[in-house]
Amino acid sequence: MISDRMGNVLRRLRDDDGPGGIAHAMTAGAVALGVDGLAVSLLMEDSGIELVACSDESAQVFEDLQFTLGEGPGPDTVRGGIMVWVPDLAGVRPDRWPALAMETAGLAARAVFCFPIGLGAIRVGVLTAVRRTPGPLSPGQADDALVLARALTARCLGGGEPRRQDPDDRASQDSSHELQQAVVHQATGMISVQLGLSLPQALLRLRGHAYGSGSTITDISREIVARRLRLDPNTDGTEPAVADKD
Repeated sequence: MISDRMGNVLRRLRDDDGPGGIAHAMTAGAVALGVDGLAVSLLMEDSGIELVACSDESAQVFEDLQFTLGEGPGPDTVRGGIMVWVPDLAGVRPDRWPALAMETAGLAARAVFCFPIGLGAIRVGVLTAVRRTPGPLSPGQADDALVLARALTARCLGGGEPRRQDPDDRASQDSSHELQQAVVHQATGMISVQLGLSLPQALLRLRGHAYGSGSTITDISREIVARRLRLDPNTDGTEPAVADKD
């Protein structure tokens, strides 16, 4: 049985099919679940997992890091279509997500719970709940999160890809993320042309450079789009920044 608060979230998600509907659901859903952050990310063609809406900076930073590294509970959830719960990130074996393990100490997120968005073999995305303190979800919280994930599945599969948030929607705390991800796609396309790579390979190069340089994938993408940086075709993607002479 779902809680009254989650029931209100589901009704709002059902009734608001506009650009901010999912964003509102993340904000209200985090309160209903008693977590610090809630995010929904979708599987996009050629670009892996992309954040669509989130309620909190801790959730956004964690999703950004997973997007940069290409590993973590979120990608595992999308690939396997299964829940991945991490009540204590500090207790995860380092060899499970090696790159993520190196960044764990600097994260506000201490516990992460990922729920698949999809139906059977159809993989759509992932609902991620983040806490700033370690500890498991209660059975009631888990039930509420599962119901919310199913509602998001119905929305995504029933109405096509959710529309992105309106940048002028003040109720969304993540209204700028659409533009951040757009610049990643643009940079990926530029790398693809410059280095003669497929889009998935170009994205891997972009991720590798971002991680190797200690920057976010968004910051590196902005440098590439502004032609202040060009990746060297003769290296593995972790080369230092060089000015684009074009």
